[in-house]
Amino acid sequence: MSAAGNEGPGRVLRGTGLSAHILPTSATMIGVCLTALYISLLSPFSAGRVVVDKLLAVDALVFLVSAVLSFASMRVHDGGFRFEAWGENVFIGALGLLALGALVLAFAVN
Repeated sequence: MSAAGNEGPGRVLRGTGLSAHILPTSATMIGVCLTALYISLLSPFSAGRVVVDKLLAVDALVFLVSAVLSFASMRVHDGGFRFEAWGENVFIGALGLLALGALVLAFAVN
């Protein structure tokens, strides 16, 4: 048995991959999306603001999918690496979507 007591028959080392980092970061980024969404509501109504609102709302859902996939990768014994790979790819896509939302927000606010 290891010094940490994590190894042994039937025990799986958890949190050793990227999922341990993706899960809390995705949860934080959901909060960032919601904060930016509410900040955009302070600007006057325009077509650009509607685009930003929808983009940030969808991005929060994409970060949620990333968090669920990374959580599943830590809980599933067999095939957890697949969930982790999907979670990582979805997370990178969500970051790109957030950057796009920030760009649109910067140009939509007068």
